[in-house]
Order: sequence, then C-alpha cells, then structure tokens
Amino acid sequence: MSAVEFVETATDGSARSGVLSTPHGDVPTPAFMPVGTRGTVKTVDVADLRAVGASMVLANTYHLMLRPGHEVVAGLGGLHGFMAWDGPILTDSGGYQVFSLDPRLDESGVTFKSTYDGSTVELTPEGAVEVQQKLGADIAMVLDHLVGLPADRDQVRDAMERTLRWSERALAAHTRTDQALFGIVQGGVDPELRAESARRTAELGVAGFGIGGLSVGEAEADRNRAIEVTVDNLPADKVRYTMGLGDTDGIIEAISRGVDLFDCVLPTRLARHGKAITRTGDISIKRAEWASYEGPLDDDCDCFTCQTYSRGYLRHLAVTGEVLGQRLVTVHNLHYTLGLVAGARQAIEAGRFDDWSRDVRRLRRKDQAPLR
Repeated sequence: MSAVEFVETATDGSARSGVLSTPHGDVPTPAFMPVGTRGTVKTVDVADLRAVGASMVLANTYHLMLRPGHEVVAGLGGLHGFMAWDGPILTDSGGYQVFSLDPRLDESGVTFKSTYDGSTVELTPEGAVEVQQKLGADIAMVLDHLVGLPADRDQVRDAMERTLRWSERALAAHTRTDQALFGIVQGGVDPELRAESARRTAELGVAGFGIGGLSVGEAEADRNRAIEVTVDNLPADKVRYTMGLGDTDGIIEAISRGVDLFDCVLPTRLARHGKAITRTGDISIKRAEWASYEGPLDDDCDCFTCQTYSRGYLRHLAVTGEVLGQRLVTVHNLHYTLGLVAGARQAIEAGRFDDWSRDVRRLRRKDQAPLR
C-alpha cells in the first residue's frame, strides 16, 4: 500500500478537485506548494506559511544533501523536525538543479561541481532515493534527465528513456514505507513522446506523477499541449504534479487539463524583487508613484500585509533595502497564489470553473500592462 492516497472529489470538464492523504495530513487539491529550497521558504517562517494557507511545502534534495547534509537533517528529526513544519513535505530529486549546472552525465548518474565549495559530487538514482529517505519527506521524486527546449527529438527521447531506466532503479532502491515515490514524465513537447512516457511511467507502479521537463524554454501553447497529452495517458486515481509552474495563467491552464499539484519559486522570487501579484495585475512596489499611497497592495485582499500596511510603507521598505519588506510582500504573494488554487477548488466543486477562470484572467488583464 502506498504511503499516500488520492481521492477525486469533484470534476468540471477535465478540471478536478480532490484530497491527497499523506502521513502528515491531508492536502486539498488543486494545491500549490511554496518552495523551501534549503529547508526554509525564503523570508517567511512556518507561522507565516500556516497563516497564508499552505498545506504542503517543497524542499530541495540537491541543496540539502550538500548543506547541511542529509545525515545532519536526519539527526535533527528529519525535515519535519528540522524545519518545525508538521505538515506534508515533498522533496524533489535535484534533477532540475543538476540540469542547470551542466553536469557530466552517463548511465550511472550525474557528476557536477558543488555550488558551495567546488568539490566534485556524484548523484545516482539510488543516491537520490537514499538522500530523500534520510530527509524523511512524505513524497520523494525519482532522479530524472531533462533537457532544455527546443531540442532535437532524438535528444528528448534519449532523456525520456534514461529517466524511465533511472526510475526503475529508484523504485528498486526505495524501501521507506512511510514515504511515497513519484515518477516523472518526460518527453519535451512532443505529443507522441509525452504519451509514451506517461504510459510507461504509469506501468512502473509509482505512487504519483510529476510532469517534468517543462518551463525550460518552450512556448506556452506547446507546454499546455504537453500537459494535456500527459494527463490523458495517466490513471485518474493518482496525483498529477506539474513541476515548476506557478504563474496565474499557467496554473489555470494546467488545472483545466486535470493537474492537481504545483510548485514554483515565482511568488517568493518576485516578492524579493519588490513585485507584488494582485488580482488586477502585478505591481512594482518600488515605483515612485506609491511613495505617498495610503491604500494596500490589493483592496480586497485579507492577508496580513494588506490588512496592516500601505503601499507607501512597503515602498519605503523596498527602496531602503529593509528585509521586512521582502517578508511582507512574500506573505502577500503566497496568499494570492494559495488563494488562486483555493478558488479553483471551490469553482470546480460548484461546477463553474470556466466562468471563474475567465473572471480571474479578465480582472488581471483589465486595462493593465503586465507590470505596473
């Protein structure tokens, strides 16, 4: 029996809501996971995460295996004890981070230089499993091989086939019964390869599915088609997780195609650069026009930041480099993104997802440039 279970609770077209049950609690889906790369979501603490409505967070295998080391984390109570987060946690395999480091890759795994001290590091499918079992997340991901897009079809197929072989090795190495292991579907934006990868990954018997290899340079239409083909070839009784997707349109498009789970650094990264995501468009809080503005980031937002502080104050914090400003905008951006998926859940359950999604996008685009 898998350590996690998924139950679909409602559908509206291809969009669906459900509940992902894990050893550390239930996650209503569609759900967004704030990214806690090094065991922390940047600038906020677990009280902030609970306040903005997070039910599950993501941590990064690559960074934690290097610092402080997975053995250290295990000795401090695993990730849950280490982070003081008692809710569900998913750890990625480190594949995306390794991809960005231009590693030496062969059938055994990948070899790369540590971004911390330049030492040579090797990561194999079995090693990625060992690290994640020590970290103790509720959900672990297989090590995958992804390529930047556009790419030659033969190169995309080679990465897909290697991911499947590595997935078999990961499953053989995975022994922790209170942790689920998810497979990752590859295939670039080629519909035939995506369909094949999805079917063959499902045949492995993994507990859930990451939709990987996207948000790496492809066009939006190609990404949406790749997601659609992937979902069409996955079983309905397991979670579908589009990795690294976190913008409003991208989340809505993926939910409309049956995706359940998301993660992305976008809300927190934008916040650290003084950019707020709002219902009516994105705001650059550093602009001079906000210096004396008394209103909040969003008049209809009930997050702590909007209920407490003015744009004028937030601009002051941003232009003077105060860390508090980064925290407050991060709180708002996470509240917005988590509210977006909560709104999608409610709309699906009410049978009005299409109307809801049109309303969300119409309001954000109404007389607005992409960034104000």
